[in-house]
Amino acid sequence: MALVNLSFAACGFLGIYHLGVVAALLRHGDKLLDSLRACAGASAGALVAAVVVTAPDKLEHCKEFTYRFANNVRKQKLGALSPGYDFMLELRDGMEEILPPDAHLLANKCLHVSITHFKTGKNRMVSSFTTREDLIKVLLASSFVPVYAGMKPVEFQGQKWIDGGFTDGLPVLPTGRTITVSPFSGPQDICPHHPIGSVQPHIRLPNMTLKFSWDNIKRLDRALFPAPLPRMQALHEEGFADAVRFLRTGGWMR
Repeated sequence: MALVNLSFAACGFLGIYHLGVVAALLRHGDKLLDSLRACAGASAGALVAAVVVTAPDKLEHCKEFTYRFANNVRKQKLGALSPGYDFMLELRDGMEEILPPDAHLLANKCLHVSITHFKTGKNRMVSSFTTREDLIKVLLASSFVPVYAGMKPVEFQGQKWIDGGFTDGLPVLPTGRTITVSPFSGPQDICPHHPIGSVQPHIRLPNMTLKFSWDNIKRLDRALFPAPLPRMQALHEEGFADAVRFLRTGGWMR
């Protein structure tokens, strides 16, 4: 059977959708996972990809952390922009809890993380991790949105980096088939199906296309300003259902 990759889109707090997708793959997607070569992602997508590669047993922990993280952001007067709130510190604390001691060894050559050079604006895909700290720094860099997450870009290998979604929000790897996952309705393999009529204009982001719809516009807002808990739980369930549909239609169900 041909090898496949999984790639998760940049999407902020809509990463809860990705976790629903992964839950479905772990429960029903053995056939696909047996053929899995690598995972890729940008921003929240990179975080979920890292969990798939290094700590799938911590999936429930990740879900609860995401709900807690979103709730802490919602409680701030100005969200993540509130003075005194350290978005990146809370994100790092979550990684420290979830990533195992040998995460960098598990991720090496199996995880591809999209980051953006702060000065040149050029994309880089990182797939080599010498230490666990290197892995954490790359994941933090891929999730750093200037101003929203702080004022100082993340340093890695002596250079400054920001969110990979600015330059490649949904990486497609050069070897094997890449199955793309996105919480936005569009042409991706696993994504919501939101009919909007016969005419379907699109929004084009770096290496990612979305349908131009009111639902997608609302979701773009919820990526940075998280929805209330019931809505986030619904997004998780939606990701699970969309992944099951993909497995069935693609012949991946055992």
